[in-house]
Amino acid sequence: MTLHRVRSAGELREFLALPGELHDDRYVPTPHQTIRRWYRDGIGLYLLRDEAGQVLARTTLHTDDAFDAKLGRRLQLFGLTEFRTGAGDALFDAICAAGRAAGRTGAFGPVSLLPNQSGGVITSGHHERGFIDSAWNPPHYPAAYESYGFQRRFESDTWICPVDADPDVAFAVDDARLDGLRLHRGDKRRLGTQLPILREMLNAAFDQLGYYTTISAEQLAAQTDGLAYLIDESLLLYLTKDERPIAFILCVPDISEFLTAIGGNLGPLNQLRLLTRRSRYRREAVLIIKGTVPGEQGSGHMRYLSRELLRNLRANGYERLRSTYVERANPGSAAHYRAMGGRPLHGYTFYEKDLT
Repeated sequence: MTLHRVRSAGELREFLALPGELHDDRYVPTPHQTIRRWYRDGIGLYLLRDEAGQVLARTTLHTDDAFDAKLGRRLQLFGLTEFRTGAGDALFDAICAAGRAAGRTGAFGPVSLLPNQSGGVITSGHHERGFIDSAWNPPHYPAAYESYGFQRRFESDTWICPVDADPDVAFAVDDARLDGLRLHRGDKRRLGTQLPILREMLNAAFDQLGYYTTISAEQLAAQTDGLAYLIDESLLLYLTKDERPIAFILCVPDISEFLTAIGGNLGPLNQLRLLTRRSRYRREAVLIIKGTVPGEQGSGHMRYLSRELLRNLRANGYERLRSTYVERANPGSAAHYRAMGGRPLHGYTFYEKDLT
């Protein structure tokens, strides 16, 4: 088995096609346009083949100085990692060999391209479908990583919540504590102005987390490319206090089933189809991220935002809310899902292996 870098349009098509050959419709593909952009930007995409030329696995190989500084190690990062049964060891051999050759002291992944963007492996709940900005994989993946010697890092859960709870009961708020706060909601026409405000709060709120690295303006622009045509303005909420942004929630309609149906090819034609059919995808929403800036945490601001979010979900006919992964070391964040009657959906982890 040999691992080689994708160098041609044909090899890129093979890279994009592999998950569809391996998984059923529980898997939600990363949009092909995102992967193609990474390819153009020089991110190494790799295929593992057998002697007959059949593709057995795929991965990315990349590094990030900011993540190295955060974890205090020179890490070989890998992501978009999919493999046929029995091919895991050969793929991990190649990943670790590449890391050692580059003088890296550990391998970490799967991340696409960083943990604060996407990636991960689900360790339970495999019967439940995946969703946008989250992982899905078959049950043999965790065993393959762990039998090779990878250790779990940043264990977490994704969540699923009904939205039929009474907002004022689930998130009781002392209205007297709301003096001086102003609630804002998303505005498609002003999204270019609002996104930098969210980035400022996001970086401040999450800097304390072990996996988080500061998101630059360029990274945020790439991650939110196309958000304007997808966003439900009532599901992007943030608070200001004396005109200072202090807390936010960002949810989007769950278009996972559409992405699965088109095989991840969210090109212009399929974007147009999504626009004309988007009312079909307003039954479920995905909470992408939420946070409160230091100095304002513990003041009930997120409870207030959660109440308003639940009101808007109910008013607009949503039936369920899913959440991207929440670290088990952060029970306060998960408490809001429990208040809605939610439950963990997928066990979730990243993996690290020492290369020294």
